Amino acid sequence: MTVGFHDNNHNNKHNKQEKQLMTTKALRHTALISAALFMSAASAQAQTLRLNHNNPEDHPTHVSMQYMSERLSELTDGELDIRIYANAQLGSQRESMELVQNCTLDMARSNTAELEAFEPMYSAMNLPFIFESEEHFERVINGDIGQDILNASRDKGFIGVAFLTEGARSFYGDRAIQSPADLEGLNIRVQPSPSAVRMVELLGGNPTPIDWGELYSALQQGVVEMAENNPTALTNARHGEVASHFSLDEHTIIPSVVVISSCAWDRMSEDQQAAMRQAASEAQAFHSDSWNKAAMAALETAETEMGVEINEVDKAPFIEAVMPMHDEVANQSAELADLISRIKSEAN
Repeated sequence: MTVGFHDNNHNNKHNKQEKQLMTTKALRHTALISAALFMSAASAQAQTLRLNHNNPEDHPTHVSMQYMSERLSELTDGELDIRIYANAQLGSQRESMELVQNCTLDMARSNTAELEAFEPMYSAMNLPFIFESEEHFERVINGDIGQDILNASRDKGFIGVAFLTEGARSFYGDRAIQSPADLEGLNIRVQPSPSAVRMVELLGGNPTPIDWGELYSALQQGVVEMAENNPTALTNARHGEVASHFSLDEHTIIPSVVVISSCAWDRMSEDQQAAMRQAASEAQAFHSDSWNKAAMAALETAETEMGVEINEVDKAPFIEAVMPMHDEVANQSAELADLISRIKSEAN
């Protein structure tokens, strides 16, 4: 009996130790799971969105996107930020858009000229002389019309979050352009945009799509005689070194557009989406305030330091030559016809 009693005490003590050990292990396991879940949640909350674009880091659009990233981080208490890749590090504009659509890339900066191939609503903004002034343009992008265009591509795999104005575009190259007759037969670099191609055709030139990164050498070697862009192309891209004239016909105002993939957007909470829209809206306003100064400075630098001749232009014959485009695009769909009408109604 004594031996049995001793064995029972021993067994009870052993069982108690085992239970304590199991309890300790369970607590440790629970703690590890909790820590893992916490780390996972923190990781899910702290997201870095990658944004690719093809301008240098000193370009006004890059500066404005940096501003957007900083504001997004502030508004989300560090849950979201944007890492910006300049100089097309992750691909060309078109490649970036394709990566955004298939959710390989979170964000990109493109422009309305190239985006019309992905979403037809952008083609209305690419019509030459649809904007009567910078003020008219600003009313459109800052109002319901601009928001409707940005949201139109939701079912295409991306949405726009901000327009970044790049001012009016004009022709530049190896000669002054005073009328459409001066463009007759010239090879003119255009973006891969149906609107840009059609515009140059109506003006009598030969539209020649060339990648932005190859345009300097194309101008230098005479592959194209002319290009068209805003004044900062002369300085930021150094095109003023290979172009002797910049003719201010100001045919289009083609803004940059910051887009985000539907996948990245859907991963965000409603609060994070609201923060993104606020940061983008503030960046859009910040950019508009700084753009005109940058454009004027570029014209002055190109003229005084690079020897580019700045030519004033009578716009009337250019407007007359390209007006058929407005009806052609409006006839593509009832939605585009309505959008064009809405944009024009904001002129006054």
